[in-house]
Amino acid sequence: MYRVAICDDEQKQRELVKNMLIALSIKTNIDFKVELFDSGEQLVSHYLNHESPFHILILDIEMNGMNGIQTAQKIRSLRHLDEQIVFLTSYPEYMLESFDVVTFQYLIKPIASHIFEEKMIKLCQYFQSLDKKFVIIKSAYEEVLLKYDDIISIEVAKSLTIKNKLHFVTSTQTYDSKGILSDYASALKEYNFLQIHRSIIINLIHVKKFAGGDVLMSNGVKLPIGRSKIKEVKDLYTKFMIMKMY
Repeated sequence: MYRVAICDDEQKQRELVKNMLIALSIKTNIDFKVELFDSGEQLVSHYLNHESPFHILILDIEMNGMNGIQTAQKIRSLRHLDEQIVFLTSYPEYMLESFDVVTFQYLIKPIASHIFEEKMIKLCQYFQSLDKKFVIIKSAYEEVLLKYDDIISIEVAKSLTIKNKLHFVTSTQTYDSKGILSDYASALKEYNFLQIHRSIIINLIHVKKFAGGDVLMSNGVKLPIGRSKIKEVKDLYTKFMIMKMY
């Protein structure tokens, strides 16, 4: 499932793009979760409030207040660099300016549905080509696509009603899912993940420091290291840091 933000100050245009995505989903079985924003300020506020980021931003360039390019610049300045941006505009002269914020596509209005669908399929294929850097988990009633680098930790969650419940902790949200922790430890080992406790896997890129038998993560949370694993964890982290230097 791909999270898509449609930002346009004209309701008719927002609904048009949403309906094209729905039609594409029916044709291809690609799932889109769409949220609509009527201004750049509203979309930027979504990010400032640390709500779930999007995979795809579809931005109208000509909007009252903050225009589409300014909106994209602000989101990029907040270190959200992975969102793929599609600009919509009636004026092709904005094209060069839009490249400054790393644009995936630039579409001229009125948008032909077959061209829009072609570009969105290419965009989804781009995400699929990065499948080694993403994990898909089932959370609640939906599938969620998480980038490896965004995952801070995977933790066994105590539950009397759900067997093998796991928490996938990111900087913006914690997702509940199910699975065997050791399976994730094996699958993610080569991607800088390390099991530090019988119930905790951490992403080494999010380690801030070690403090005794704990490790401080980038979200400010201290996680315990299993007694038998303390030397192994610190040795592997040292090797990880050395490798980063080369």
